[in-house]
Amino acid sequence: MRVIVVGAGVIGLSCAVRLAESGYDVAVFARDLPLETTSAVAAAIWYPFLSAGDRVAGWARSSYDEFVKLAGSEPSVQLRHGKEYLREPLADPVWADVLPDLERIGSPLPGFRDGWAFTTPVVEMPSYLQYLVKRLETAGGTLNRAALSALPNTADIVVNCAGIGARLTAADSTVTPIRGQVFTVEQFGLTEWMMADTSAEELCYVVPRSQDIVVGGTGQPGNWDLKADEKTAAEILERAITLVPQLRKAKVLKHRVGLRPARPTVRCESVRTGDRQVIHCYGHGGSGVTLSWGCADEVLALVNQAA
Repeated sequence: MRVIVVGAGVIGLSCAVRLAESGYDVAVFARDLPLETTSAVAAAIWYPFLSAGDRVAGWARSSYDEFVKLAGSEPSVQLRHGKEYLREPLADPVWADVLPDLERIGSPLPGFRDGWAFTTPVVEMPSYLQYLVKRLETAGGTLNRAALSALPNTADIVVNCAGIGARLTAADSTVTPIRGQVFTVEQFGLTEWMMADTSAEELCYVVPRSQDIVVGGTGQPGNWDLKADEKTAAEILERAITLVPQLRKAKVLKHRVGLRPARPTVRCESVRTGDRQVIHCYGHGGSGVTLSWGCADEVLALVNQAA
């Protein structure tokens, strides 16, 4: 059976891989190819962020397990230890039970009163997205560029993973952008990620990868600007050097901006539209990577039910 997946970010590709490897004839259609998507900008640490709904924790746990398996064979997925600093004490997060080594930080940095440390998957997105494309093609699926203002009608089942584009493909005005700006610097030997609880719009995280380090960020709701702002970049750096002072002298490689597809809750459901079945899977906010494999498993189950 032919299935069309709309969207080539991490959600669309993960769903497409699951479907193709399960025997479906899968074609991915997307306006933006994988390295042009918001997913390619992400620091991509496994960490539920800016996503809501009763099923988020379950999807996150499934994805964590999958990434741990991949870390043993796929170089773009690495398990890295790190720390998050909190301005006020908090209870353990609801997803903490999936982490085998979560522990409280005994002596937080100045200005913080609490924190925790744990090991989590860090996914190097440019390489990882290419890895997903190869898996898709190996399983017989295809990737095609197409500027779509609505869902295609050339397959019995369509999976809508258009991210922010779901405002058009699902006529869903509840999907809104949360602008994220980051930059990368040369890798100077940093191995642990670090995050700090600052404010909802002024984020602070430093995520090392094999060849560079991602420094962020912002969480600006309703902002559609895809151009990197110099002043914002300078503010991001000032926040980040409180965690990693060596960043002040690090060589900046690239500035990037992505629009996280926020929604009151993640939408993952099957609906009948005319003579075809549409499975919507979008609105993951800043947790596309974190929820990707859990949502892909659910999409596969929904396709199996509809087939």
